[in-house]
Amino acid sequence: MSKDKSLVIVESPTKARTIQPLLGSEYRVLASMGHVRDLPRKDLGVDIEHDFAPHYVTAPKKRDAIKRLRQAAREAGAIYLATDPDREGEAIAWHVLQVMRPAAGTPVHRVTFHQITPAAVRAAFQEKGALNMALVEAQQARRILDRLVGYKVSPLLWKRVSGKGLSAGRVQTAALRLVVEREREIAAFVPVEYWSLHARLQQRVTDPLPFLAELWRIGKEKPDLKNRGDAEAIIQALEGADYSVEKVETKRQERRPHPPFTTSTMQQAASRRLNSSPAQTMRLAQQLYEGVDVGEGSPVGLITYMRTDSTHIAPEAQAAARELIARIWGEDYLPPRPPQYKTKVKSAQEAHEAIRPTDVNRTPRAVRPYLDEKQAALYELIWRRFVASQMAPAVYDVTTALIVTARDGQRLPYLFRARGRVCLFDGFLKVYEETDDEGKKGEEEGELPPLKAGEPLDLLELIPEQHWTKPPPRYTEASLIKALEKRGIGRPSTYAGIVRTIKKRHYVERQKRYLVPTDLGCAVLDLLVAFFPDLFDYGFTARMEDELDDIANGKRTRLAVLNAFWAAFEPQLQRAQAEMPRVEVQREPPQPTGEKCPQCGGDLVRRQGRYGPFVGCANFPKCRYVQRQAPQKTGRQCPQCGGDLVIKRSKRGPFVGCSNYPACKYVDREASREL
Repeated sequence: MSKDKSLVIVESPTKARTIQPLLGSEYRVLASMGHVRDLPRKDLGVDIEHDFAPHYVTAPKKRDAIKRLRQAAREAGAIYLATDPDREGEAIAWHVLQVMRPAAGTPVHRVTFHQITPAAVRAAFQEKGALNMALVEAQQARRILDRLVGYKVSPLLWKRVSGKGLSAGRVQTAALRLVVEREREIAAFVPVEYWSLHARLQQRVTDPLPFLAELWRIGKEKPDLKNRGDAEAIIQALEGADYSVEKVETKRQERRPHPPFTTSTMQQAASRRLNSSPAQTMRLAQQLYEGVDVGEGSPVGLITYMRTDSTHIAPEAQAAARELIARIWGEDYLPPRPPQYKTKVKSAQEAHEAIRPTDVNRTPRAVRPYLDEKQAALYELIWRRFVASQMAPAVYDVTTALIVTARDGQRLPYLFRARGRVCLFDGFLKVYEETDDEGKKGEEEGELPPLKAGEPLDLLELIPEQHWTKPPPRYTEASLIKALEKRGIGRPSTYAGIVRTIKKRHYVERQKRYLVPTDLGCAVLDLLVAFFPDLFDYGFTARMEDELDDIANGKRTRLAVLNAFWAAFEPQLQRAQAEMPRVEVQREPPQPTGEKCPQCGGDLVRRQGRYGPFVGCANFPKCRYVQRQAPQKTGRQCPQCGGDLVIKRSKRGPFVGCSNYPACKYVDREASREL
C-alpha cells in the first residue's frame, strides 16, 4: 500500500466490504476481527495492588490479524479508526492502536457513523476527531469490575456447589435474581375467588342488537362479590327489576404510535412476534447494519446502529418517511408535524438515533428477495415500527352508557355500565400494531347500539361469572429485558449477553416461552445473595451502571469507582471464603424419548450435560451412544469458501463455523459470542 493511501480499521470483514466501495481506491479498509487483545483467560489479569492495572494479552488466533494491521499501518499515510460508535467500539479502536504501533508522525483519526450509507460515511470522514478516552476508561472499568466479580466469586461456586460450568456475574446474577424471585412469588401466591355480574340487554326496537353491561356500582361503592352466594343474592334482588339508560357519553380518543425501536424494545418485539432470542435478534441486526447485497452493485447497510437506547430520529429521515407515507397512504395519515419522542432512559445518548431503516424507500417487499427469511422478518419489523412512529394517531369514539335499575318506580342501588369503542380512523395501525407478552394485540371493545338517555331496556339474562386472582406471570426473555431496563440494570450492548449467560449456565430453562429457574440456579442465587447482599442488590447494580456512565461522561475516574467498589466487596469476599457452605444440587432424572438405542436396544433418554441437553443411551456407561444432531444452518455463507455457515457444538459450547470443515476451518467469532 502506497503512502498516499489511508488505512481504515473496522471490526468485521462484512463491514469492511460494505465501506470499501463507499470510500474508493484512496482508502484501504481492513477488519480487526473484533477485539485484538483482552484480559487473559486463565488468570485474573488485574493488578489490584497497583491501581487495578489491567494486563492485556493477545490471543494466538489474533496474531495474523495483528501482523496484517501492523504492516498496513507502516505503509499508510493516515489511519482512520472506524469501529462502532459506542464504548465497546471505542475500546476496540484504542486496543487496535496500541498493537499497530504506527510510524511516528502518522496522523490517526477517529470516525464514527450510526449508519453505513454514502452520506453518513462521507460526513464522518469530514468530521474526523480523536479517540474519546473517557469512553475507553468506562469500558475498561466495566471489564475490570466484571473480571473481579467473575474471577473472585466463581471459584467459590466451583468448590461449594455441585455442578459444572458455574459462574457469578455482577449483572447476570441480578437477572437470575429477578427470575428466581418471580418464581417464588408465584409459588407462594394464594388465589382469591371473586365474581362479576353482567346483564345481557337489548333495546325495544325492531332487530335489536344485544349488548353486555357490567355491574359497576352498588350505591356509591364498587361491587365486591367474593363468592357465588354474593352474586346470587344480587340476582335475586334484581328479579323483576326494570332497566333503563340513565346517561350516554361519547368521547373522542386518540391512540398514538409507539416510538421507533431501541435495542431493548427491538429485542422484546422480535421475541414476541418472531420468536427470536435476544442473541439471535442482535446477530441478525448486526448483519443488516453492516451491509447486505440487495442488488445495488455492492453491499449496503439497511438499518442504523442497533445498540442504542435513544428514540431520536434525524430530521432528514423523518422527512423521507413523511414523503413515503403521503405517497402510499395519503396526506390524512400524516400528523401536522413530525412527532418527537422523549427518551425514557436517563443515560441515553441523544446523539445516537433509534433503530430505523437507512432508506425508508427500501421497502420490505423490495429487499425480501435478497435476504434470508429471518433477516427479512426482522427488517420488516424495524421498517414497520419506524414508519408507523411517523404516522397520525388512530382515532376512536368511546361510548359509555350508565344503566339504572328500578322496581315499582323506586330506584335500586345496582348501577350497570356498558362501554363500546368504534375506530373512526386507523392511522398508524394501517402499518403496525404492538402486541403484549402473549403475542396478542390490544383488546378491542365492541360497538354499542345507538342508546339514548331515558330509554327502557329489556333484560335477556344476568350472567354471574367466577374468577380467581392470578399470580404475576413468569418472565419471558422479552419481559426480563424490559424489567432489567426499567431497573437501570445493564445497557443496550449487554441485554442479549445477560439472557444468554443465565441460560448457558443452566441457571434457567426456557419452557415454551417462559424462563423457569432450575434447582441449580436457585441454589447459586441463594448463596450469592446470602454472602454478597450488596453486590447483587438491584439498586447497587443499577448504581454501578450510573457510575460507569459518569466515567464515560468525564465526571468520575476509573480508579475512584474501582477503589470504592473494592472497599465494599473485599470484606464480603473474605467472609464468603471462610463461611460459605457446600450445597448439593440434585440433578433432574433422565427423560425417556420413546426411542431405542441403535447400538444396544436400550431406551434413549434426554439428559442435561455439561454443555447442554443431549439424547443418549440409558445404559450409560456400558453403552456410550449419543444421538448426533445435524448442524443448524444460519442462512449465511462462509466468506472464505462460500459454504454454509452452521451452528456447531464443542466442549466450549456452541459456535458458528463453516460446514466444509476440515477443508475450511473458518469460524465466525462475533456470531459465536452471541450464541
